[in-house]
Amino acid sequence: MLNRSFWQGRKVFLTGHTGFKGAWLSLWLEALGADVTGYALDPPSEPSLFVQARVGECIRSIRGDVRDLAHLQSAIAACDPDIVIHMAAQSVVRRSYDEPVETYATNLMGTVHLLEAVRRRGRPCVVVNVTSDKCYENREWVWGYRESDPMGGHDPYSSSKGCAELATKAYRDSYFAPEALSRHGVALASARAGNAIGGGDWTADQLIPDLIRAFLDRRPCRIRNPGAIRPWQFVLMPLHGYLLLCERLAEDGAGFASGWNFGPAEADARPVSWIADRLVASWGEGASWTQDGAAHPAEAQLLRLDTSRARALLGWRPVLQLDQSLLWIVEWYEAFQAGQDLQSLTRRQIERYEYLLQDDAETSAQAARRRMKAAAAPLLSAAEG
Repeated sequence: MLNRSFWQGRKVFLTGHTGFKGAWLSLWLEALGADVTGYALDPPSEPSLFVQARVGECIRSIRGDVRDLAHLQSAIAACDPDIVIHMAAQSVVRRSYDEPVETYATNLMGTVHLLEAVRRRGRPCVVVNVTSDKCYENREWVWGYRESDPMGGHDPYSSSKGCAELATKAYRDSYFAPEALSRHGVALASARAGNAIGGGDWTADQLIPDLIRAFLDRRPCRIRNPGAIRPWQFVLMPLHGYLLLCERLAEDGAGFASGWNFGPAEADARPVSWIADRLVASWGEGASWTQDGAAHPAEAQLLRLDTSRARALLGWRPVLQLDQSLLWIVEWYEAFQAGQDLQSLTRRQIERYEYLLQDDAETSAQAARRRMKAAAAPLLSAAEG
């Protein structure tokens, strides 16, 4: 569970707030009572969740480019944040093949600029740099990658995220060492997650947005790589991890300043075709897909994350199964099709997710009490005997 009192009035500087995940996180932070300043380029798609859910009405919004160090530094200084969450990125693998310079400039140097702006500010804060599950050197293993596995990446996007992780570690080692936290005051961590899905995603060359656009146009969706397996997770699952990580860093920066994985249950790492089939069935009339037989740039076939560390040390776990996530997604896009209030619907889904977190926490507490009672039973029996 999140500590709502922690977020009340907390000043948060969020890069990438006009993107899909950033818009969801902006609304959640605002609902928690945080004072949010967003920094990003214009929304990356048309339509966009940022516009559809009227996110700009709820937070302070600055148009800016993380490649512009001077402007970014000025914006951070004006916000004077307690927490910095860095999500601005060029996030599409296929685009990285066409625009490698933009990809590295945004994902690597944008991260360096953010960390340098924090360093030059010289004030205590929590920093979470959001990268990607694709930051790891992908060897097509059947088991999940752990936080200690080497960085890598075969395509420009994946490589740029691995580079961003290395830059984050270099800044932590050089300027923000956990053992010297009392001196510099900056608790720096990175968060690795991928394949976040949810309503309001209109990103080009992404599976679910491509399917929804095809459904709305009543045409078959052409899918490039139906056999590829991905760790699909509803967008609020990794966002919950980022927020928990911020709380723990504020409490014990030295203990949590490192890299963290956030991914779904192992059973929810599914092939692309599995997702497509279920969305077709849920959407109904006019929905279909077919395999795209054209040549395309190479993409990973198998990718999983090991999230045992986040579960054990952060108390984080996925609470929404993939089948249910797809129903929530269809609900959102059907509301879009019907012209309903999408800010209200997005907020309701956030509230529903918080109820699931509360139920999960209560269930976990009850299970812990049962385990304690069971462990004590032999001792009680011996004492009675």
